[in-house]
Amino acid sequence: MKDLLVIRDEIDQVDNEIVALYQKRMQLTSEVAEYKIRTKKKVFDPERERSKLEKLTGLVSDSFSKNGIKELFEHLISISKKRQYQLLTEYGVEVPNDFEEVKSIGGDGARIVFQGVEGAYAQIAMNRYFGETADSFHVESWREAMEAIKSGEADFAVLPIENSTAGVVAENYDLLVEYDNYIVGEQIIPVNHCLLGLPDAELSDITNVYSHPQALAQCDSYLQEHKQWDCSRENNTAVAACKVKNSGNRSKAAIASELTAELYGLKVLARNIQTNRENSTRFIIVTKRRIFLEGASKISICLEIRHQSGSLYHALSHIIYNDLNMTFIQSRPRTDQEGRNWQYRFFIDFEGNLKQSAVSNALRGLQEECESVRVLGNY
Repeated sequence: MKDLLVIRDEIDQVDNEIVALYQKRMQLTSEVAEYKIRTKKKVFDPERERSKLEKLTGLVSDSFSKNGIKELFEHLISISKKRQYQLLTEYGVEVPNDFEEVKSIGGDGARIVFQGVEGAYAQIAMNRYFGETADSFHVESWREAMEAIKSGEADFAVLPIENSTAGVVAENYDLLVEYDNYIVGEQIIPVNHCLLGLPDAELSDITNVYSHPQALAQCDSYLQEHKQWDCSRENNTAVAACKVKNSGNRSKAAIASELTAELYGLKVLARNIQTNRENSTRFIIVTKRRIFLEGASKISICLEIRHQSGSLYHALSHIIYNDLNMTFIQSRPRTDQEGRNWQYRFFIDFEGNLKQSAVSNALRGLQEECESVRVLGNY
């Protein structure tokens, strides 16, 4: 039996040979890239890859080796393509980008729409982002807000997209795909839920509580302490407060913000009733213009990939290889066509700016190798 140190020395020698062969292979990759640039041939050639892997795995007989060779050369081919994408950028072959860089968002004359009524958290987010003197109006649903941008009735919409406790607002991700609108900013609002009742109400009077489904979920621990209460869903926390005010019934209460209590003349029966005291909601600022703010540092994309093993891994590798920090990923069912059951599209956020070469390289690879890629915004 060989000594372990001797075996390791032999492995080191083989590894050195592999490194030398790797460098030689990458040099040939550069020559391939130059050829493709001259001939305007695409980097991604799935039929060539399939044939290559089939030929290489055919050189070994046992299943373990076949799987190992397949995985090894999938990585080598993937690295080769990424280097070719980099070279395309270095040679000045630009990724199509119809986004315009701007120095400010909003400004005089901009009209803002938010969902709900006066006192909604979306209004608080709007005031934080655009200022309290912004020209604004409100609608009943998030879809109506997107329609208002599409029609030109509004320049920007403020939509909730994620809560630190209750998770994503799935419907708004679907609307981002359905409408040709783009994210240009975000505003994070701390959520301090209060239980609001009529001015003469006491906590012991309450039998019915109204609020938005996510607000109810965010206050679940508090509500579990009052299981005798009947909880009902409303489109918005401020809508719930308005309903309580108009009811004139001391037994009814709403979960909403303290600002909402001031606006509707309601009494705060309990403060900070959310389960997570660090609870916050992320709102996005959306417009139909393809613009991004100078110095923007986050990119949101939506991609659809082939329904086969390894597709998501290979897609994400373009973000990893270009040293971009992915901060978020969310899947949503694809329901746009028949036969799409159990297939998904993915929403991804990563740090970067559309003017950076690393971002261009990543987007180039994604666009070539995914079924579809859409940049939802740089902000």
